[in-house]
Amino acid sequence: MKDRALHSQSLVAVAPSSLTFSLCSLSSPLATVADGGFSHLRVYDAVHIQFSTSHHSLSTGGDGAHHAFDGTRSFESMKVMSFSGGITAPSSLFAPTEMPILAFGHSKLSAALALRLPCNCMRRMGLVTKLQYSVANRASSASRHVDSPASNPESRPVSRRRGGGSSLYIRPSLSVMNKDREEMREMVYEFLRGIGIVPDELDGLELPVTVDVMRERIDFLHNLGLTIEDINNYPLVLGCSVKKNMIPVLDYLGKLGVRKSTFTQFLRRYPQVLHASVVVDLMPVVKYLQGMDIKPNDIPRVLERYPEVLGFKLEGTMSTSVAYLVGIGVSRREVGGVLTRYPEILGMRVGRVIKPFVEFLESLGIPRLALARLIEQKPYILGFGLDEKVKPNVKSLEEFNVRRTSLSCIIAQYPDIVGIDLKPKLVNQSNLLNSVLNVDPDDFGRVVEKMPQIVSLTKGPMLKHVDFLKDCGFSLEQMRKMIVGCPQLLALNIDIMKLSFDYFQAEMKRPLEDLVIFPAFFTYGLESTVKPRHKVIAKKGLKCSLSWMLNCSDEKFEQRMEYDTIDMEEMEMEPSFDMDSLMQPRNDESGSDYEDYDDSDDD
Repeated sequence: MKDRALHSQSLVAVAPSSLTFSLCSLSSPLATVADGGFSHLRVYDAVHIQFSTSHHSLSTGGDGAHHAFDGTRSFESMKVMSFSGGITAPSSLFAPTEMPILAFGHSKLSAALALRLPCNCMRRMGLVTKLQYSVANRASSASRHVDSPASNPESRPVSRRRGGGSSLYIRPSLSVMNKDREEMREMVYEFLRGIGIVPDELDGLELPVTVDVMRERIDFLHNLGLTIEDINNYPLVLGCSVKKNMIPVLDYLGKLGVRKSTFTQFLRRYPQVLHASVVVDLMPVVKYLQGMDIKPNDIPRVLERYPEVLGFKLEGTMSTSVAYLVGIGVSRREVGGVLTRYPEILGMRVGRVIKPFVEFLESLGIPRLALARLIEQKPYILGFGLDEKVKPNVKSLEEFNVRRTSLSCIIAQYPDIVGIDLKPKLVNQSNLLNSVLNVDPDDFGRVVEKMPQIVSLTKGPMLKHVDFLKDCGFSLEQMRKMIVGCPQLLALNIDIMKLSFDYFQAEMKRPLEDLVIFPAFFTYGLESTVKPRHKVIAKKGLKCSLSWMLNCSDEKFEQRMEYDTIDMEEMEMEPSFDMDSLMQPRNDESGSDYEDYDDSDDD
């Protein structure tokens, strides 16, 4: 063996017969028996070793098939004939073994196989030249099968992890895993059906794998006040984890100030909030609301009233609706108060809801700036459905003899009239006034024009006021004229009316007819207006009507006191609603009056 090149060394083992096997896997262990023990040699390149023996042959192939080596034989007489091999890069010296294990039929060999390699060769290779045969039972492939597997009862298939040696771990197949998953899901479905929940919409939703976890979710929802019916209305809530979804969201709402007593109604209206991420979804919305000048103390009230706002996009409907309102004249400093009292505005589409509403009221004669003032005062009017309420109510007013030219003043005085269930109220009030005071349909139209709030008055208080007028000595016809001329008489405080009437009779000593002509006398403050002005008139010895004396400002009254004569036109003036007064900008600072807001004003 003169040629000792590293990559072309040769070994030949002499034996009575021939036994050959080759190892072709990288970094595979070649095992043999040496001195009664086991030792290993890892060859990091292709290795081919040829033995000669007398009875059996053993070969291994790249496909991992193995043949059983039967019989105990002495290898002492075997001589190394040839050896060929190569060395891979040092970086691969510690690569895990991938070579199939050589299997023998017997676990004991009577002699050791010694491979005598040149020392200088071994030093060059840097390898431990010990070969060991591992005894294992493994199924052989049909193409290379020599001894029947039936003759080896210990032989059985063994699963092998990729990148490692043999393992007894058996990984379940994908079909088995899917089948198990379906079985567990069906158990969860059966549990839900048993308590009355319909799981039809849950297909495709990630659910708990056990019934116990699902029971925990349902118990948590029950503790929040939600019923089986509530869950059936939004069954996707069952996909929310108690620890990962529900508790973080509810904790955040509680820290904001949302009352726990409102959680039930909150979740019934917007159960989707339980799917939200506190950091990604909820915090940005709250920050946006604060940027709209909604005070921090009002944020929880806004969320309680309109929880759906937590699901809106910041640059979508919310921003456009606010921008439109500012564009028609709503004061920027009033926006916070408007949204606090009626946060539903944030969910209204400008093109479908707000703009058509504004344009329709403009067509009735209400100036846009006056509409802006109305929205600042009563923002909930934007929630009146245009086609469902507003237009039908306007039509009903016209049917009850309200003049179209008066519609703008009616709505400006009492915006709620276009959002209530109006027609039945008109029918009831018309019938009542006709039966008690003989008010005909045309006069009823004038009554509504002067005091549209009459449609919301109840029967009892109205009859009490009629009885008071009777006790004052007015006839039925006089009362009819007074009510048609000043329907506010049906809504004033009766005790204050009594004081004014007593002063009228005792101090002013005027005939009742003066009150029939100017029934608005009862609407003026006795101490602030009536008494001071009457004393001035009496001191100057003037004879004037109640209208001339009362229906003017204090400045105008002072001017009248300088007149030598009384203007008859001013005597005939009647109080009326001034649209210009509504268009004046508000001087008071905007503040949250959420506490004073009456939810009954909603549509």
